[in-house]
Amino acid sequence: MDKITETEADTLTVRSLQKQVDEWITTVGVRYFDPLTNTAILAEETGEVARIMARKYGEQSFKPGDKDCLADELADLLWVVVAIANQTGVDLTEAIKRNFEKKNIRDAGRHRQNPKLG
Repeated sequence: MDKITETEADTLTVRSLQKQVDEWITTVGVRYFDPLTNTAILAEETGEVARIMARKYGEQSFKPGDKDCLADELADLLWVVVAIANQTGVDLTEAIKRNFEKKNIRDAGRHRQNPKLG
């Protein structure tokens, strides 16, 4: 797979991201890991994001040698979510549209009325 250019990255859509992840996995990566393995990787990457958040924004401190690479860990997390969507036939563009519709109906006034957010 060709390297993504800066211009392409600036206009990356969810649909094109799914396509590019699929192309990379099926060429460079050989094949998809099975869904259970990808679920375990999802948990692992989520933990790595949580570790950085706890140290950067929480009360924990970084240990010697720890890296503050939140952007990279979030990208890893997004990558595995896209891989799982691809291998299970989920169109994330359509799923996100439906999710916004659901939230716009369910949460139309909910957060504005929450005194904890005032």
